Amino acid sequence: MARIEDKKEEIQNYLEELGTILPRDFEEYQRDYVKKAACERYFERIIGAVTDLAFIFIKENKLKIPEEEKEIFDILVNEEIIKKDLGARLKDARGMRNIIAHQYGKVDDEIVFESITSQLIKDIEEFMEKIV
Repeated sequence: MARIEDKKEEIQNYLEELGTILPRDFEEYQRDYVKKAACERYFERIIGAVTDLAFIFIKENKLKIPEEEKEIFDILVNEEIIKKDLGARLKDARGMRNIIAHQYGKVDDEIVFESITSQLIKDIEEFMEKIV
């Protein structure tokens, strides 16, 4: 359980740090390339750490080990640890993280900004409550 607590603390620190640099609005996000890059990097770190936390939880609770990383949140939904809609949003965030991190395609700034400023924090906090 110490690994879970350490990972939760890491995520909480990332969320707090992200909160200190968030642009006031989308226009500032688009205009300020430094803040935009920093926000994207925090998004990557947060979702990467959430994925790690989910995997640690699965291993420590001896749940079905995912064959692929994209199955992690499905396993938690199937085990009724998290709700289906939260699992879907976390999978979407993971997909967006991969696009940002690996430059698979054009990043839609508006979607990233909206996710970071409105949904990400709520989803991560809900997820961490369920992983207790």
